[in-house]
Parts: sequence; C-alpha cells; structure tokens
Amino acid sequence: MPDLSAAHDAAVTDRARLAGSAYNGDRDLAARQSLYRWQTPRYDLPGLVAERLSAVRGRVVDIGCGNGTFLQRLRQDRPDLSLLGIDIAPGILAHVPGPVAVADATRLPLAAGSVDGALALHMLYHVPDIPQAVRELARVVTRDGVVVASTNSDRDKAELDELWRRAAGDVLGVDRGPARISLGSRFTLERAPALLGEEFSRVEVVELPATVTVRDPDPVIAHMASYRAWADQQDAPFDATIDRTRALVAEHISRHGAFEITSRAGVLVCRR
Repeated sequence: MPDLSAAHDAAVTDRARLAGSAYNGDRDLAARQSLYRWQTPRYDLPGLVAERLSAVRGRVVDIGCGNGTFLQRLRQDRPDLSLLGIDIAPGILAHVPGPVAVADATRLPLAAGSVDGALALHMLYHVPDIPQAVRELARVVTRDGVVVASTNSDRDKAELDELWRRAAGDVLGVDRGPARISLGSRFTLERAPALLGEEFSRVEVVELPATVTVRDPDPVIAHMASYRAWADQQDAPFDATIDRTRALVAEHISRHGAFEITSRAGVLVCRR
C-alpha cells in the first residue's frame, strides 16, 4: 500500500530538499534512470514521448525537466518545435541547454493557451498540490493541445521494497525492517487517470511492463543509494542498510545468476 502519511508527503514535496539536495545535480536522478539499461523489453521512453507529440506544432514545455533527457531527444527528433524546460531546482538545470527557467509547477510563468504541448514526466508526485498543477497544465496548453505525463504503478519495483525491508531488518536486528520511502505513491499509475481526468476529458494510459535483470549488484545499489536526500525518512541507518543490501544482492546473484526487478511504469496522454 502506498504511504500517504503527512510526514511522507512533506518529505517528498519539500522544495528546499528537492532543489537543495535531491535534484541539486543530476547524479541521483541519473542513477535511477540508469537502472533501465537492463530492462526487457527495452522501452525508448524519450522516443515514445516524442511519438505522442507527433501531431503537435509550435511550442512545447517540459515541466520538471530534470537533467533534460526528454528535451535533448525532442531537439534531435523535432527541431521544428520551440522548446522550454522548467524545473524548481536550479542546480539540475545548470547543464541543460536553454532556454530553461526555474519555476513552480503550480504557478507556471506562462500565459493561458500559450503552449501546444506540455510534459510532466515522473514529477507530479513531487508537487504539494497535484490538482493545482493539473489545472496549470490545462491552463497553459491550447484547446487542442496535448499533455504527456508519466509515473510508476504502485506495484513498481516491489522487489526493491522487499529488499530494503530485509536489509533494514538485518541492520536493526528484527525480522523485517521499516519500508523505504516511496517517491511516487502520491501520483501512481492507478491514481493518475482520475487526477488528470479532472481537467482533461480524454486520458489514454500506455502501460510499460518490463523486467529489469542485473548480474552485478552495482546498478541496484546505485538506484537504492540515490534516495540519500531522504535518508532521514528511512527509519533505519541509511549507509548500513545500503551495505547490507549490497551483500544480499550479491548473495542472490551468486545463487541464481541474476537479480530480477519488476518494472511497472506508464505514460498518460491527455487531451481536452
């Protein structure tokens, strides 16, 4: 079950934490993104997003653009588009080719109906007021514009959640430790259609089920360690739990040849 406690919400939406630590640079985000190199089938998510914008002409804004992965692909595939990247974290924008702007998703510095397409990719769960962010998306796009959002299922990477609880339990000397923080639980693939449907009459869900198979602990450890900005929320010693996680994954790979993770993500294409 997703953790919807007030403390959890405060931790995953705190602007100072997001801008000053979690996304001050792209190291942790890149570590989470890199896990998908070992995914089967291997989805080209930037390509899928570009395809959903194939009929769009004019201006596209990437809200919560992070390290610019999707902007880079759109600049390559769609040089005809006018692109703008927006994020609340100045640090992560430092190496993203412009134009970019620092702004809040709930108060976009854009005129009504001023963009033809908008992206909100794996970021709405970080917004304190998700309905207001959805209203802003609807406000800034044209009447026939397209909004593409993405997120994970509440069943995504369940093996990593169980791995953390086992490792934390070993560190704490209990059978099963506390759950790790879930960044996406406020805006899961299961909840997203209803939230987006408040402003958009058509919400198409494109599910992207896959399996991540690793034969070395490093990609798993890099992914788990990328949550360091929320170490104080984990209710277990972070570094010790990471170390124990490495040992458990190495042991599993030694016995079974690989460690498998169930990936459940999806893209939501929204129109008026």
